[in-house]
Amino acid sequence: MDGSKTGQEWRGPLSEVKHPARPARPFGEMVELLVPPPRDVRPGLSSFLPAGEIRFFWQAADGPMAAVVFAGLEAAFGAWGVTLRRVELLPAEVLLRREERGADEEGYELEIGAAGVSVRAGGERGLFHGYSTLKQWLRLERSGVLPNGHAEIRGVSVADRPALRQRGVLLDVSRNRVPTMARLEGTIEVLAELKINQLQLYFEHTFAYRGHEEVWRAASPMDGAEIAALDAFCRARGIELVPCQNSFGHFHRWLKHDRYRPLAEVPAGIEHPFSLEVEPFSLCPLDPGSLELLEDLYGQLLPHFSSGLFNSGLDETFDLGRGRSREAVEERGRSAVYVDFLNAVNALAERCGRRMMYWGDVVLEHPELLPRLPQQGIVLEWGYEADHPFSADSRRFGEAGLDFYVCPGTSSWNSFGGRTTNALRNLAAAARAGAEAGALGMLVTDWGDHGHLQPPPVSWPGIFYGAACAWNLAATERPFDVPLARWLDEHLFEDPAGVLGGTLLRLGEVYRLTGANALNGSPLFFALMMPHKKAADRRGAGMRAERLETTREVLAEIREDLPRNRAGSADARLLKDELDWVARTLDLATRLAILRLAAGEDLPLGGLPTPLRKNIVAEHLALGEDLRPLWLARSRPGGLEESLSRFLLAARLLA
Repeated sequence: MDGSKTGQEWRGPLSEVKHPARPARPFGEMVELLVPPPRDVRPGLSSFLPAGEIRFFWQAADGPMAAVVFAGLEAAFGAWGVTLRRVELLPAEVLLRREERGADEEGYELEIGAAGVSVRAGGERGLFHGYSTLKQWLRLERSGVLPNGHAEIRGVSVADRPALRQRGVLLDVSRNRVPTMARLEGTIEVLAELKINQLQLYFEHTFAYRGHEEVWRAASPMDGAEIAALDAFCRARGIELVPCQNSFGHFHRWLKHDRYRPLAEVPAGIEHPFSLEVEPFSLCPLDPGSLELLEDLYGQLLPHFSSGLFNSGLDETFDLGRGRSREAVEERGRSAVYVDFLNAVNALAERCGRRMMYWGDVVLEHPELLPRLPQQGIVLEWGYEADHPFSADSRRFGEAGLDFYVCPGTSSWNSFGGRTTNALRNLAAAARAGAEAGALGMLVTDWGDHGHLQPPPVSWPGIFYGAACAWNLAATERPFDVPLARWLDEHLFEDPAGVLGGTLLRLGEVYRLTGANALNGSPLFFALMMPHKKAADRRGAGMRAERLETTREVLAEIREDLPRNRAGSADARLLKDELDWVARTLDLATRLAILRLAAGEDLPLGGLPTPLRKNIVAEHLALGEDLRPLWLARSRPGGLEESLSRFLLAARLLA
């Protein structure tokens, strides 16, 4: 991968469009553009020349997945002018057959030849993965229509299976941005084609719990009917929808309300990274009411999911031992108090018939307590920097006999436009370490810290590359050589000009031009979003004026290049506007950083020259107004005003 100007538009479900005859791609290029990369691909002995109508036979348990596969292939072959007809008996030109393959339920074999198409697998998920590869092959095939009116589909033989058993994505739906159902369904369609088999939606307060309306009333929450519908939608595409409700720290959305404040570890509140206000953050682990509340929440949330798993969170308990549990922590130790509560939450999950997952950051602080962790639980080993010690941490969990996932991230949050280099290195390192240490799987996380201001498409590069790494470790060997921009071009954005995918990657590299290397985010994001903090707290150490001027030049080039895209999807204009908004916002942050360097980095914003302040305020307010329709095009209205308020903090301080 490089910074070339390539890319395409996201349109939810990966669609098929009819195309005219054009020169055939080389076979090697076809293979390179399959994502995730299959393990073994060989040229077929002959091509498949389907007639005007061909037959489809699904030789497995009938159900929703068969209907999804038939509809997808009907559209894919229809793009070549070929009608697909489903039959109940052989023979058939397109055959998907389940056969005994031992424990290998997700591996598959795909054959395209003169007789037609055959997909063989040990389970329904394997059949779906073979179907996904077939659909991509049909999309990539550019040999066109022969003079006699028939399509020619090049022959190929694929033998494939995943490197990691579980390959998941976690979407943050609690930092103000709750996706619309249409966006969620479109995202699931894409994840399924990427052979992702697990999805988690991260809840703090955005599920509509009965009797707790004051917590979620303004959040546009999801309800049980929506979750049940998504669960069925996922199952039909080979994806397990896993419930996720943070249950210890990150409880500030509840505890700031008077009704729940008595359950807090520090009822008076603390300063924490996820709010500008002093708020209670964690539940008190010694208060029986904490478990009573969780039991109520689990009883309402979990029945809407068919999964036997449950992610209880339990991470970042910053205030544990600083309030009501102080004496217990002093007497028994912080980790002992933490593990006692973890085991109590695990007992609740077991009573609900679920296997608990939990983040591993707190327990790693005191590895001597690892033997006290529930053996049936699953530890989530997370870290989001390129140099996170996944190998060392994974070995600890493995040696303790604990099941675990490795959990890298998309690096989209705290950035506006992403952090491409950091994401690729972080994702590759996690997949390699997880495979070496025997991880159950990999969960690619996509967070929304500080108001979830990055537009949703900014997450796609990390999700695509993470899916590739989890399926085939070969993708981890040279992260910057994978054709990531072209994967986005071909399979997501459908931009024949090859502009939009590369634009995403270039926007994700802008942070490296500044001279600073902030942790867990872009220095430009912190320059704009933390204008009230001293320079050292804005994570911008190392920024230089000349490098920031270069950053502005690159952003101007990106904006000039955007109109060259030729995406034909329904939301092509939306994506262009989202990426343009990102570029404009990063430019504003760059200008603000330049001004502060010239005037003194710790000078309050109100001390900057008045004409300069007025110009920046006007542009900042305009960006805020432009964010509204972009947000509402993919996300629900709840949380928008709160995110806008955080976004416009600098404008208020400059005014």
